Amino acid sequence: MATPERDIFFGLFNDSFPPVMDGVTLTVKNYAEWLRLSGFKPCVVTPDAPVRPEVPYPVMRYFSLPIASRPPYRYGYPRLDFSIKRRLRSTPFAIAHAHSPFSAGRLALYTARAQGIPLVGTFHSKYRTDLEHSLRRFPWMVDRVMSRVLNFFNQCDQVWIPQAQVEDTVREYGYRGEVHVVENGNDMAGIPAEALTIRKHEARKKLGFPEGVPALLFVGQHILEKGVEVILDALILLRRRGIPFIMNYIGTGYAVPQLRARIEREGLSDCVRLHGLLQDRSLLADYYAASDLFLFPSFYDNAPLVVREAAAMGTPSVIPAGSTASEVIRDGQNGLLCQRTPQAYSSVIEHVASQPRLASEIGLRARASLVRSWEDVMREVAARYIDIIKNRKR
Repeated sequence: MATPERDIFFGLFNDSFPPVMDGVTLTVKNYAEWLRLSGFKPCVVTPDAPVRPEVPYPVMRYFSLPIASRPPYRYGYPRLDFSIKRRLRSTPFAIAHAHSPFSAGRLALYTARAQGIPLVGTFHSKYRTDLEHSLRRFPWMVDRVMSRVLNFFNQCDQVWIPQAQVEDTVREYGYRGEVHVVENGNDMAGIPAEALTIRKHEARKKLGFPEGVPALLFVGQHILEKGVEVILDALILLRRRGIPFIMNYIGTGYAVPQLRARIEREGLSDCVRLHGLLQDRSLLADYYAASDLFLFPSFYDNAPLVVREAAAMGTPSVIPAGSTASEVIRDGQNGLLCQRTPQAYSSVIEHVASQPRLASEIGLRARASLVRSWEDVMREVAARYIDIIKNRKR
């Protein structure tokens, strides 16, 4: 795909980047890595952070402060960074792609206008839910900020969504323009399906999981919006019914202290573990592989990468029926759907535990239907970028 666009930068703008890790951060990180491997020049624009991991492409950081209600996230303040706009103007961008409508999105919009280049915005999250939590002391501000979010997307040349059903949320927020579905990829897609059984067995052995005991997993922000307490309530029901299990929570978030307190109070410390954030992707893949079920009782997420990561390792997800994430799940075929209640989740876990082969069979079908490599996705993304750039020049 030899084009003159390779001589200038593709700008990737987001309000978080490693060491902060979530699904959108991982998406931006993979965009940058695969664009670079394809011969293009990515440049990430993101708020500054105390730790700056080294990466083989430029990362332009601007002034930020920690968000007290959502550690370890930080909020960028471009107005307090007197060099950021000059740096953006002096960097030759071919396109600006905003993965957030907030401070990074505003800088993407500024860059697009200053350089006369196209602006793409991806609608990743349920922003109103985030704002309702962050601004719970100032609820009157939610509609005001959401108006700015909508205004941002209305100024984009293209708006992308990672999954078709996300359009329902976009329309609910008031966006009336055209949307384009551009899926996310999976950096665990390279393991051959025929090697999964061995990998899962080796991962259980490596992590010390006893055979015959259901291993359960949650990966993501430990926030109430994602249903982390629904999982814990389901585990309490299982313990009362005498059903053995191992549960692993991986991630961080404001709900960690209350989860830890409840685990201790309920006497679950022997079988429920809080691991914190795992930066080692290979170790995270082991946890996915070693687990029988991935529990994800979230109405908050649009197209969660973690569900596809679990599928890549042959582990099916249990997802609330009617959630946006459930669009890609066929109950009993490539995942399991149920109500978002502790009773429903505990029943599904007990049902799968009683049929040892069921999880592996569903997991293999999940892998076949839900997993797409980042390499494949980024071929599509690069082609779309070039098409957008060429159309803008006409």
